Amino acid sequence: MKNLLKKSTAILVAGAATLGVMSMSSTVHAEGERYVFISHAPDSDSWWNVIKNAVKHAASDMNVTVEYRNPPTGDLADMARIVEQAVATNPDGIVLSIADFDTLEGPLNKASLKGIPFITMNSGTQQQSKALGALLHVGQPEFAAGFGAGERAKKQGVKSFLCVNHYITNPASVERCMGFAKGLGVELGSQMIDSGSDPTNVETKVSAYLRKHPDTQAILTLGPTSAHPTLRALSKNRNLKDIYFGTFDLSGEISAAIKDGKIDFAIDQQPYLQGYLPISFLTLYSRYGLIPSNDVNSGPGFITKDNIALVEKYAGEFR
Repeated sequence: MKNLLKKSTAILVAGAATLGVMSMSSTVHAEGERYVFISHAPDSDSWWNVIKNAVKHAASDMNVTVEYRNPPTGDLADMARIVEQAVATNPDGIVLSIADFDTLEGPLNKASLKGIPFITMNSGTQQQSKALGALLHVGQPEFAAGFGAGERAKKQGVKSFLCVNHYITNPASVERCMGFAKGLGVELGSQMIDSGSDPTNVETKVSAYLRKHPDTQAILTLGPTSAHPTLRALSKNRNLKDIYFGTFDLSGEISAAIKDGKIDFAIDQQPYLQGYLPISFLTLYSRYGLIPSNDVNSGPGFITKDNIALVEKYAGEFR
C-alpha cells in the first residue's frame, strides 16, 4: 500500500510538472526582436571591440537582431542623426551612450513619443539617463571612478598630476579628471590637457607638458587611445619609473605594461556587461515586461600587478 501511494504521488507530481511546462511554454512571446545599438566611438577606438563582442553574444543568446552603429569619426552631430534614423525605423528598442545630453535630447524625445524603449550605457550619468526617459543606465559612475583612482595615488604621496583627455568633448571624460583631482585633494586647474585622439599628437602633447612641468608626479589616461602613446612618451623621456601611472580601461598593451610595472593600475569598467546586459534587459522587457528597478554599475574595478593574471587572457574579448 505504501509503495502504491508513493507510485501514485510520483505520477501526480510528474503530471503537474508536465502541465507546468506546457503552461509556461504557452506564455513565451515570439522571438526575433530588432534593436539598434548606437555608440559615440569612432571606428579607430579598438576599446569598443569588447562591447561589440558582447552585443553579438547577447543577440545570439536572445535570438534577436542587433544593428551596431556609430559615427565613423566620433562626430556627435553625426551620432544624433544616427539616432534619428534609428527611431524612424521603429525598432523594438535602442541602446546608446550619452555622449552629450543636449545633442541627444531631441532625437530621444522622438523615440519616447513613438513608444520606443531605450537603455543608456557607458557614457553619461544615471541622472541624465533618467532625465532623457531611459529605462535604466548600465555604466560606470565616472566621477566616483576618478575619485577612487585619486585616493590610490594620494596614498603614494602624489600631489601633482597630468590627466590626458583624448575625448574632451564628452562630459564624462572631464568627470574622470575632476574625480581624480578630488581624490588627491587638489584642484584640477590646468592639469588636464586636450590631447586629441591622434597617437602622434597625444605623444607630442604629453612630452611637451612634462618638459614644461618636470615636477609632475602622476599621469592619468582615459583609455588605450591616450594610454598607448603616453607610454611611448614616457619611455622616450625616461620618465616611466619616476611617474605614478594609472589609466582607465584595458588592452593587451596596457596589461603588459601593468605586468612590467610601467602602469600601476587600470580601472576596469567591465565593458562586456555594458554591451550584453542592455540587449538582455530590452529583450526581457519586450517579451515579459521585466526590467531591473535600479541602474547597473558595471565598474569601477581596479586591476594591478597582483590580479592582472585573472583578467589578462580575456583582455580584448571579455575584459
